[in-house]
Amino acid sequence: MILEEGIILDRSKEKLGLIAGNGRFPFLLLDAARAQGVHVVVAAIKEETDPEIELRAAADAGITVHWLSLGELSRLIETFHREGVSRAVMAGQVKHKQIFSSIRPDWRLAKLLLNLRTRSTDMLLGAVAKVLGDEGIELISSTAYLEPLLAQEGVLTEREPTGDERRNIEYGLGVASAVAGFDIGQTVVVAAQACVAVEAMEGTDATIERAGHLMGSLDGGASTLERLLTVVKVAKPNQDMRFDVPVIGMATIETMIRAGATCLSVEAGRTLLFDREALLARASQAGIAIVASPRRY
Repeated sequence: MILEEGIILDRSKEKLGLIAGNGRFPFLLLDAARAQGVHVVVAAIKEETDPEIELRAAADAGITVHWLSLGELSRLIETFHREGVSRAVMAGQVKHKQIFSSIRPDWRLAKLLLNLRTRSTDMLLGAVAKVLGDEGIELISSTAYLEPLLAQEGVLTEREPTGDERRNIEYGLGVASAVAGFDIGQTVVVAAQACVAVEAMEGTDATIERAGHLMGSLDGGASTLERLLTVVKVAKPNQDMRFDVPVIGMATIETMIRAGATCLSVEAGRTLLFDREALLARASQAGIAIVASPRRY
């Protein structure tokens, strides 16, 4: 039972559809929804979702799992209709290369793809959201149950960014915002106010690894320019919080350590931090500064 604006809401009969990608995001959202008594109907993507989701369902009668392939949009809709789902959320990454190269679309998704002006991630997911809405399934924000995990403005670690790192952040925010505006990527890696790497389809961690290789600093090697790396991650200018929300987890911190990156800037209020306490402790232990910057572009 939850009190909302003076009204007592009983969510024990509510069903939430969860379209689950890879990583820990689906599990965190699943736990948060179940903590509020919401029955969760998981649409697990065969190519992406961790099979551990089955163990969660086996241990909790409030979780139902259905497996489907990435291109089965009609089956997704049929499953949610059959289960009585009218609200759904997307959580977890689906690799961009999966979307545009490995996908085998059914007739409904094939028709949708043919009508897209561009095949950007935002365009595709926005079109899917519209199809779901037309079928009576509202796609809600992926942060709906995870507001406490959003980064709050300010320095989050024991160490503050140095003057050089702050200059890298300022430069990186401009570059990252411009790149994100074209729906190319949301992360850039900077050294000495020069752009070392820009994210595309490979994802944040792979971008950081590439920057480490380019600088010769991966796994503790000596940097060719004797400059340390700063990672800047932003939301898109018109970020749709229903999908593709910026996320930072422990894997990103470990990748930064291997690549010789010493500073991370994320966007305040629009970036999810998973395993927050452990993540910040690990970053501080490694001497990494993390700052949540206000939106400036």
